[in-house]
Parts: sequence; C-alpha cells; structure tokens
Amino acid sequence: MQRREFSISAAALAAAATAGLGTLPALAQAQAKPFQSGTDYLTLDKPAATEAPAGQIEVVEFFWYNCPHCNAFEPAFDAWAKRQAKDVSVRRVPIAFRPDFEPQQRLYYVLEAMGKVEEMHKKVFYAIHVEKQPLATAEQITAWVDKQGIPKAKFTELYNSFSVATKARKATQLQDAYALDGVPALGINGRYFTSGTQAKTLERALQVTDALIVQSRQTPAKGR
Repeated sequence: MQRREFSISAAALAAAATAGLGTLPALAQAQAKPFQSGTDYLTLDKPAATEAPAGQIEVVEFFWYNCPHCNAFEPAFDAWAKRQAKDVSVRRVPIAFRPDFEPQQRLYYVLEAMGKVEEMHKKVFYAIHVEKQPLATAEQITAWVDKQGIPKAKFTELYNSFSVATKARKATQLQDAYALDGVPALGINGRYFTSGTQAKTLERALQVTDALIVQSRQTPAKGR
C-alpha cells in the first residue's frame, strides 16, 4: 500500500499467476531480457545501512501489518525467504509512514525480541485482515497478545523498552534511506530497491530480487 493509492491489487496478482497459455511466450521473452535499473528496480544514489554480517547479502522486506497487499504477499515472501542460500540474510522491517504506525512497529520488534516472529507474525495478519480486529494502539495490541498467551507484563516491559524504541526509530530511518513510498517493498544489500509497482507485479519483484542477489555477490555492500 502506497502513501498514495497502491496500484497493484491481490486480484491482479492472482490473475497474472493464472494467465492463459497464450501469454507464456510473451512472458518467457520478457523474462529473457535483463532487468534494468530505473525500470524494474532502482539503484540508490547513497547506499543504505545494512545489518547482515560480512560476506552476507541482505534482503529487507518492508511491510505494514494493516496493508492488505502485505498480507497477500506474506505467504509468497515467506516461501521465497526459506529457499535462499546461506549467504543471503533476510529480515523484515515494519514501516511507519505516520506516527500512528509506530505501535505496530513496536509489536513486531517485541515479537522478535521474544523469539516469537515465526509463531505470531502470520497470526497478526490474520487477526487484522480476517478477524477484523483493530490492532492500532498499544492498548489494543497488548490486550490481543495477552489473549495469545504472551505474558502481558513481559510484553509491556519490552514494548516500552529503549531497545525496541531504538529499533522502531532505525526502521523508519531505513525506510527513508530507501525513499520508500509504498509497501510491500524489497531492499537489496543497501543498494537496490524494487516493489510490485516498480517491477509491475510482486511475483516479478521477487524475480528481480533474485537477479540483484546474484549481482550483489560481485559487488560487496557499503554503508555498513
């Protein structure tokens, strides 16, 4: 979802994925062409900071829990992330286009600190997009996680901690470094950016990311 209206819908993605056989030659021809900076992805003028260890290629997925496109993209991204080679470091970064996004940033980083992202990340999306639960404020989030069996006192302590506040601040700084204008989006090795809008579909954005990972193996990241 962009700060302005996001132009790639989940329905459009599904239609593209199930396109008829008559479109396959055109698609194959398109895939044979090298991806182009400025068209399929953007090259940052100034490299963004990365957190991956030396020798690792970092891929960042920028997301917002309330974004329906992020919700639709999550299964594909999760499957893609699990297929990556050992030299690819994948992390998620919750964005904050406005100050009222920060509670969900903190939610993610508390789950990360508690080692519960694998267990709870999809549940947050499900609660918002399927169960239609409002999880926009600290109070709403704390009440919800308490029902999930997460100790309320520990969650609140971490939610209000300096470390979680710092991670939320750095997440916002990183989205600004990538000049992010919508989610879901992908940052590659502090140098490149792509998204469903930039690459035309989110499926193709993952293909662009694959190509940029290969390219990054010959171009070590700066800005660490």
